[in-house]
Amino acid sequence: MDLYLAVKFLHIAGAAILLGTGLGIAFFLFMADRVGNIEALATTLRHVVIADYVFTATAAILQPVTGLALVHLGGFSLDQTWIWASIVLYLLVGACWLPVIVLQTRMRDLADAALHSGQNLLPPLYHRLMRIWFALGWPAFLSVLAIFWLMVAKPT
Repeated sequence: MDLYLAVKFLHIAGAAILLGTGLGIAFFLFMADRVGNIEALATTLRHVVIADYVFTATAAILQPVTGLALVHLGGFSLDQTWIWASIVLYLLVGACWLPVIVLQTRMRDLADAALHSGQNLLPPLYHRLMRIWFALGWPAFLSVLAIFWLMVAKPT
């Protein structure tokens, strides 16, 4: 296998991990939040924070490295609109994801505290953070989908 195909494979795998992990985390956290079982929610949040650091962060670092390598190896020019649009959207995803990491960590701590307090009640701050978390997920998700389209279509 030549270097271009190896890097392309890594880029596609990283993109799949970003999208898949993002959707999985969003689905399971959203569902755990809706059930109202604080023990399940606290456990889910602990796993979500770990998954974001292990999978999402690793793939997020890999994407620009492999993307720029593909531009170079594929003979593409950095002044192509689809490349710049992808970069801008990727930065938007990052601008949404970085606060989400902080939110999830804080929500995990609040859920753990509620669980261990025995009150079995989440504070209003948790619900506010959850609404912000949910709102940040939409532009990130839609931007990732747009990046997928740009990578496939490469419009001029």
